[in-house]
Formats: sequence, structure tokens, C-alpha cells
Amino acid sequence: MHYSEDDRQYHIGLREGDVGEYVILPGDPKRCEKIAQYFDNPKLVGDNREYVTYTGYLDGVKVSVTSTGIGGPSAAIAMEELTKIGAKNFIRVGTCGGIDIDVKGGDLVIATGAIRAEGTSKEYAPIEFPAVANIDIVNALKNASKKLGYNAHTGIVQCKDSFYGQHSPQTMPVSYELENKWEAWKRLGCLASEMESAALFVVASYLKVRVGSVFLVVANQEREKNNLENPVVHDTDMAIKTAIEAIKILKDKNL
Repeated sequence: MHYSEDDRQYHIGLREGDVGEYVILPGDPKRCEKIAQYFDNPKLVGDNREYVTYTGYLDGVKVSVTSTGIGGPSAAIAMEELTKIGAKNFIRVGTCGGIDIDVKGGDLVIATGAIRAEGTSKEYAPIEFPAVANIDIVNALKNASKKLGYNAHTGIVQCKDSFYGQHSPQTMPVSYELENKWEAWKRLGCLASEMESAALFVVASYLKVRVGSVFLVVANQEREKNNLENPVVHDTDMAIKTAIEAIKILKDKNL
């Protein structure tokens, strides 16, 4: 269904032909231009609400980058509308906070699956349905990070809707639930906490498209609690380069 008069998708403001089959999904619109610099001949093709899109080429293959804003609802909208105009493979590039004690600021986390502690995915699938990344994209991200010499952890991430519910759970009226579940995620070996993967993984299952996620670890509050070294890193270049290299791997293998 279109909600505009010229066949443009209502939120992202794009039509068929504007994007490639491979799309990188950052949250921050300001990160799109930075990512597009890795493309050949990048062009700004859309700028509406939180959705900024550039399209260019990687080794002759048409690729795009579209920002999604923060959280599952806007990320799901982006994936829905991009899929309608031809996108088939998605890599979420963003930031996360470490949970597992071995995950340090400056590391990368590649998500194999996500804990559905958010609301968007519940409007697509029963809670029993898992939020799982596509294995080809996971493997491409792993191989890319290894080739580039980055320290990357691969495993489960936790997705939430409240940033401050993670960082100040004791202040929330439902502190009893937030703190108890956080302890469960730690015991289960959950690597990190972020805000989009669960929705994207479930929506991708529904739409029959492929998705994976790679995150820069900004810091780890558990390391801070345990008086361990806790570097704080904000430069997302490693995650971006890993996603770019992963697309090249997928393209070269015809995956």
C-alpha cells in the first residue's frame, strides 16, 4: 500500500529503483554520509523524518545506506518500506553496551540472535518465535572482522525499548523486573544490549529477507561495576568497515 501520490514510500520517501539489494542500516542519520563515503559514486536519494538514504556502488553492485532512528518501531518501518522497493539484504550497524564481562569498549559484537525485550517484534510474531540473524550474513561479518583484524564477539544480544531502563534500572517503578532480568541475561552469557536487532530479525523472517547486525561496544557497565578497565569508545569506523567488507564477501560468493 502506498500513502503518497507518486508511489514513494510514505516514511522513507523512496520509490523502486532508488536503493540496491544490499542496505546498511545505521540509527543516526548523520552517520549515513560517513558510510556512503565507502561507496563509489554515492548520491543522496532520500531525506525524510529520521530516514536519510544514500545509494552508490561497491565493486559494481548497487548498495544503499538508510538511517532508522532509535529503536524497533522506526527500524521496522524502514525494513518494511525498503523491502517493498527492492532491498533484500540488510546489515544493521550501530552501537551497544557490553554485558558479558569479556566484552570491552572498542570491541565489536556480531549478533546471532536477540532477546525480545522490546515491543515491536510482539506485533509481528508470538514471543515463542526466535529473533535470529541470517547465517550467511553472520558468517560474512565474522569473516570480515577477522580479515580486518578486529576483536569481534559473536552471540546473543539483548534488545530493549528504554535506554535509561538499562542504565538506571534502580530508578524505575519496575526496577524489580529490570534488575532481575538483567541478572538472567548475564548468567545466560548475553554479550551486549542494544535497541533494534530483535525487531529487525523478526520482521526479516516475516518478509523473507536477510539481516545481520554488527555493533561497536561503547563501554561495559558490568566491567565498571567490577572495577575493571572500561574504555569508552564512540568511533564506529570498525563496525562500518566490517559491514562494507561483509557485503563484498556476500557479493563475491553470490550469497
